[in-house]
Amino acid sequence: MDLRLIRNATLRLTYAGVELLVDPMLGVVGSIRPMAGVQKRNPTVELPCPIGEVLDGVEGVLVSHLHPDHLDDAALGLLPRHLPVLGAPSTHAGLVESGFEDVVELAAPIRWRGLTITPTIGHHGSGDVLARMGEVIGVVLAADGEPTIYWAGDTILYPPVLEAIDSVRPDVIVTHSGGAAAGGVNIIMDAADTLDVARAAPWATVIAVHFEAIAHCFATRAELRAAADDAGVSAKRLLIPADGETISV
Repeated sequence: MDLRLIRNATLRLTYAGVELLVDPMLGVVGSIRPMAGVQKRNPTVELPCPIGEVLDGVEGVLVSHLHPDHLDDAALGLLPRHLPVLGAPSTHAGLVESGFEDVVELAAPIRWRGLTITPTIGHHGSGDVLARMGEVIGVVLAADGEPTIYWAGDTILYPPVLEAIDSVRPDVIVTHSGGAAAGGVNIIMDAADTLDVARAAPWATVIAVHFEAIAHCFATRAELRAAADDAGVSAKRLLIPADGETISV
């Protein structure tokens, strides 16, 4: 498995010989409206590589939800409509309306190109904010000869996430750890939550992404690394890639 962080939650994943693009946000700095009450346009940093490098060889796209920092207008303009797009049930109508010809709804486990893809639930916030944010999913990826991956997606740490870790016992856990908040409420994990995930899965490699690209993400990579060092969670177990960096497991 090779996982390359492009920016924010956008990943290129090479898994069991399949090339996946995850949650593509491909626009230039400032191309997305302000979000979550923070009056600054997004993204706040440029892509670390040319667009062609992001898209070259992609065989399928995973979309956790339709917020613009996970599927933006730039991506909608660039993605070939014949590409298979796999997404949460709540994304189906929007993806079809956007002209994608092969939309796969992740409402239950599926077999796709030799991969087993199992959707997992998430809470993109809590209280009244949760209702406004809408449905999100993560996924568990499994294939012969590959580490099992639990990509938690845009979720806070709450009991079903810990239950998924306990039941699946994934080899790799990908967390969205940038501490994004709306209305004073966290809508994804922060540093403390990420360390709790690492403690809950001492056998797993945790890869923390979704940092320093969106104005309402308030946690930084340096803060997470410092907190992990203080907690005794090693850099071998908790990986915090830079934009453009590839991790092989």
